[in-house]
Amino acid sequence: MATDPTKYKLNHSMLRVKDPKRSVEFYEFLGMKLINKLPNPDAKFDLYFLAFDSPRAVSHGNHWTDREGIVELTHNYGTENDPGYKIANGNTDPRGFGHLAISVDNIQAACQRIEDAGYKFQKKLTDGKMRHIAFALDPDGYWVEVIGQKPLEETESVKETDISTYRMNHTMIRIKDPEVSLNFYKDVMGMGLKRTSESKNGGFNLYFLGYGPSAPEATANGVNPVADREGLLELTWNYGTEKDPNFKYHDGNAQPQGFGHICIAVDDLDAACARFEEKKVNWKKRLTEGRMKNIAFVLDPDGYWIEVVQNEKLKPRSNW
Repeated sequence: MATDPTKYKLNHSMLRVKDPKRSVEFYEFLGMKLINKLPNPDAKFDLYFLAFDSPRAVSHGNHWTDREGIVELTHNYGTENDPGYKIANGNTDPRGFGHLAISVDNIQAACQRIEDAGYKFQKKLTDGKMRHIAFALDPDGYWVEVIGQKPLEETESVKETDISTYRMNHTMIRIKDPEVSLNFYKDVMGMGLKRTSESKNGGFNLYFLGYGPSAPEATANGVNPVADREGLLELTWNYGTEKDPNFKYHDGNAQPQGFGHICIAVDDLDAACARFEEKKVNWKKRLTEGRMKNIAFVLDPDGYWIEVVQNEKLKPRSNW
């Protein structure tokens, strides 16, 4: 069978966590549901998959491999009792991964609810120049951006927020060379460029890629046209990094560890991997290598890991 990249999904982003109990609690508080847990007691780690799953969610009731916007939390046994264990959140040196982002109905009320629950913020709505975004901190210190699905002024005096309308909108990673990375994600991974945001004064550009339909040019109310989506990948390029031969971002898997990978679910795993082979990708793990014959890992141009799994709805392969 051939493979059709238009059927791929940006399934999940993986973060390592110190204490799964407090982390699952935080993401559940944001409205996500634990849709799958894969215990690996022999290898001494467990995987927790959280996603928005209310009747109003994009992928309500879907098999976990037939979704976008999942957050995978990896817990290595014992870290919760180790006072010295701390993850690297990617925003202090060494930098690489930046944040997860959720989009919400009423951003002021949503941020107030998070604050009232005792969670900390890296940036509140009222801090700094950018008054339309906030960054909450999860229990390990990973940044979770909060963006609005409606104009800021419209929700200013609204006191309620409905977590069943939230979306796991995007995952941000920093890239060295936009030309190389955009070519890779478009040509090799089959994503489309949905939106570009240039900040010439700030010295950086943001590129939002994903599967599925193109984004509208603009929205009637001026809100980010892809705020209602799930499973987008944001690439942040700081001007000048592409010219420095020694410049390198941290992939999160070398020490100090934190972010692990993004994952795409494909229509036919064997055919997709054969196509990647034709595209001459850098493999971290081929499908045939190691014990796990149902996953592969490709390296992107910056060395970030991209897991590749079978979308079980399109073609059953594994009984997970």
